[in-house]
Amino acid sequence: MKYQKELQRLLLDDPIRMKALYAVRALNLSDGWIGAGFVRDAVWDRLHGYGQRPVAGDVDVIWFDSERTDPAQDNYLEEKLSQQSSAFNWSVKNQARMHQRNGNGPYLSTENALLYWPETATAVAVRVGNTNLIEIIAPYGLGDLFELRLRPTPQFEGEKLNIFRQRLTTKRWAERYPMLQLIVPS
Repeated sequence: MKYQKELQRLLLDDPIRMKALYAVRALNLSDGWIGAGFVRDAVWDRLHGYGQRPVAGDVDVIWFDSERTDPAQDNYLEEKLSQQSSAFNWSVKNQARMHQRNGNGPYLSTENALLYWPETATAVAVRVGNTNLIEIIAPYGLGDLFELRLRPTPQFEGEKLNIFRQRLTTKRWAERYPMLQLIVPS
């Protein structure tokens, strides 16, 4: 995958993000990863010359276990992570139930769930594997992320385009990252 080594190096060189990644690995979650802004912002901060900055917003922990879909399980995991490291605002979501909230058919795995996220540059997740290497899932690749292109995933190009547009406004990406190329279907 193009840019894989760059992303691995960027994360390995970031002690704050590595602390979060090791905390999630310690939970030994089924198909567990950290995704979304945790990865996206690290890359965009570096490409904009901002250097390493603290993690802004939630640390989105995603996992998949069709046998443990009670939201209370996610709350329990958030509490466990907060006990390990209160420096982060943990958000844990079992992707095995998120299709219901999003109005999609059942997801098959964490990687499959990423296909239904709003932006290609956000649909990326990472974890520390058993060999201490950074593993990456990115169903749309890493090109948009590293080439500063912000576009909706195919799921958000049609009737859900307004959700993508709302996220542009509320997340203030164009202000925070002025080198972004916005690609929005008409």
